[in-house]
Amino acid sequence: MNYWNDFTHYGGSTVMLSGAIVVTLWLIAGRAWKMALWWCVLFGSGLTLVLVTKLAFVGWGVGIRALDFTGISGHAMRAMAVMPVMLYLVLQKAPRRWRMAGVLVGIGFGIMIGISRLVVHAHSNSEMISGCILGAIVSIGFIAIAERCAPPTVNRWLIAISLMAVFSTSYAKSAPTQRWLTSMALYVAGHERPYIRSTWKMAPPRAASSSDPAVDELLLEEN
Repeated sequence: MNYWNDFTHYGGSTVMLSGAIVVTLWLIAGRAWKMALWWCVLFGSGLTLVLVTKLAFVGWGVGIRALDFTGISGHAMRAMAVMPVMLYLVLQKAPRRWRMAGVLVGIGFGIMIGISRLVVHAHSNSEMISGCILGAIVSIGFIAIAERCAPPTVNRWLIAISLMAVFSTSYAKSAPTQRWLTSMALYVAGHERPYIRSTWKMAPPRAASSSDPAVDELLLEEN
């Protein structure tokens, strides 16, 4: 279990958002303006969908009980979106078969992050699968566009240094993104208590938030 707890951290916002920023910097440094724009649009759209589904649940109890769905897994989405693209760009000067092999490795990494979210009981199957699918749409969509563009020329030292910087963030304390999201949802919804999975699954929507602040505090870490 400790292995999975450590591994799942690589899909967190601290590491994967750093990776997304690095991808953007590589494209800008390589003067691949069109690719940089598409990357920002696709990845930003993926993040927005994750945010919307989580805000909708925490603030209003919007989810799918039959599928135990309370929001798209951000860890799975980010890992599946970022890692295939990073490896694709790292292998830009390699033969195409090696670039595609790198993409497959990145997809495998994203799937493993998704599995880790199940093992640590952070998400349901539907939330993990939807995160992986959304992330794959982002990365494969970007790569399909990149295949039709002139490849960016990025200094290998810039790539090496930035990769070390990205993965060194895995030692940093995780950003309290769930707490920020909860605060935002409650502010927008005008509610005092967040909707939480355990009571939402058993109660009708109007009664799905906990009346116990201590329970709320404990369960805020779920997603």
